[in-house]
Amino acid sequence: MTNPQSFELDTNSSGIGPKGEVAHQSLIDHTARLERRFWTVADGVWCLVGNGLSNQAFVEGPDGIIAIDTGECREEMAAAIVELRNVTDRPIVAVIYTHFHYANGTAAILEDSPGPLPVWGHQGIEGNLARMGTEVGPTARRGLIEQFGIELPADGSDGLLNVGLGLAYRFSDHAPFTPGFLPPDHLISEPMRATIAGLAVEFQPAPSDADDNVTVWFPSKQVCVNNIVWPALFNVFPIRGEEYRDPRVLLDGVDHIVRLEPEHLVCAHGPPISGRDRIHHETVRYRDSIQFLWDQAVRGINQGLSSAEIAARIRLPDQYEASYFTQMHYGLAEHHVRQIQAGLRGWFDGDPANLFPLPPAERAQRLVAGFGGAENVRSACDRAIGEDDLRWAIELATWLVRLDDPPAADRSRLATALRTIGQRTTSANVRNWTLTRARELEGSIDLSRHRQHTFGVRAALALSPADLIAALRVRVDPDVAAGQDAHLAFYVADHGITGLHLRRSVAVPTDGADAGAVVALDRTTFAELVAERISLTDAESVGRASVTGDRSALATVAAAIGLESMRS
Repeated sequence: MTNPQSFELDTNSSGIGPKGEVAHQSLIDHTARLERRFWTVADGVWCLVGNGLSNQAFVEGPDGIIAIDTGECREEMAAAIVELRNVTDRPIVAVIYTHFHYANGTAAILEDSPGPLPVWGHQGIEGNLARMGTEVGPTARRGLIEQFGIELPADGSDGLLNVGLGLAYRFSDHAPFTPGFLPPDHLISEPMRATIAGLAVEFQPAPSDADDNVTVWFPSKQVCVNNIVWPALFNVFPIRGEEYRDPRVLLDGVDHIVRLEPEHLVCAHGPPISGRDRIHHETVRYRDSIQFLWDQAVRGINQGLSSAEIAARIRLPDQYEASYFTQMHYGLAEHHVRQIQAGLRGWFDGDPANLFPLPPAERAQRLVAGFGGAENVRSACDRAIGEDDLRWAIELATWLVRLDDPPAADRSRLATALRTIGQRTTSANVRNWTLTRARELEGSIDLSRHRQHTFGVRAALALSPADLIAALRVRVDPDVAAGQDAHLAFYVADHGITGLHLRRSVAVPTDGADAGAVVALDRTTFAELVAERISLTDAESVGRASVTGDRSALATVAAAIGLESMRS
């Protein structure tokens, strides 16, 4: 096999994008597939590509238009409706979510088509949205910034080129990115049929990059709308980090599409495709690429190979390069097979060195010492960069950066190695991640605020008080909480009482009964307090909050969760 690598070892594959972006030529060419276009897929079926990370689709029935997926914000969906109005003035009478990722622009529809708006979606959507905005909020936001290049410049060598599945995560002309999620009121949990806008619709739960994903089939139009077949090799592993996406489950969803034999395939990303034979051919090849990764990863696991050995050995066969659906323009095969190993067998891959590793900083110190000192490592790193030995260059530079107070020159070495890979990889994910990390190392990007578990007022207001209070438990500092036992409750007007019981170095959500102290306040004040826009003392002084009970319980819990605004 002369299969594609994760990145090229010389500059010959790199090109210059339309705004001066330095990238693999294949990734530059991929941008054309994602350009903005309002597609007429079939009679009464449209799809807008290039309006953001995801597409918005529209299907006309006897009673009106069904909108499928609504993007990242109200403004994005409003822009899609403008395009729709160029072809029809019929009202949007229903919404379908394929999954929770692109459901935040729905409220814009009410401005275009006032009145009741039934929303269909998987029963897990609301829970997934709450989880991403609460417990794992900081890492989720940071991961989006890195994977989708949100902080990259608009042009120049480090400029954002595309994000693999779309031109960008979101566009500046959609600012201020107003949230507009409307929860589904018609819930899907199993295969089901319905009549929506006068059309027969079939839903098939089909976990892909989300466990709440559904495939939508319109038999009368022979149209399948899905979030499984992407314009790139499926991302078993997202570099931003997410829960395991089991390829075995994914294959069931792809096989379901194959069995439908659609005449038109409308995808959540990339251009739609038509023609039963073409769809069959592309979809079968797509599912086979996923099975190849799974089968070969498991083969390596059974042979006793470590995660690194599996990643080094497995390459997609050349035949998968024949279609953009199976090219590595989003993630990389070597990362996907590592994820399969971890998802199937856990973090320990059988390599003895991984069983009891030294802490990273101590390991770096010992490796540098074993090399004869930092200067020797610097020389070896510079030589590796010059010889395009980039994997080794990154490892050497990482040792230097992990030493106490690394100089700017060492951070620059790591940035140089990362940027070089970013310019030579076919993967948009990897390009955006490496360039973002390189610019952070050089000081032109500051992501420190995304390594703290904080909430903005708008984000806090979007969550129920109970969910927001429960999320605070992951902020507990075990050293501060050691030996403490305190129970604090919040009474939020019109939402009732919810508590946190600090004990044994954990904060357990409660119903607030028997709390040692109760803070009473309205919803807005509570959101501002958690966002640290107002202190509890100031809120009390103007009559926006009151505290009853033992204030020491309040102080103890506030200290443990690091919420300075509550310490009085």
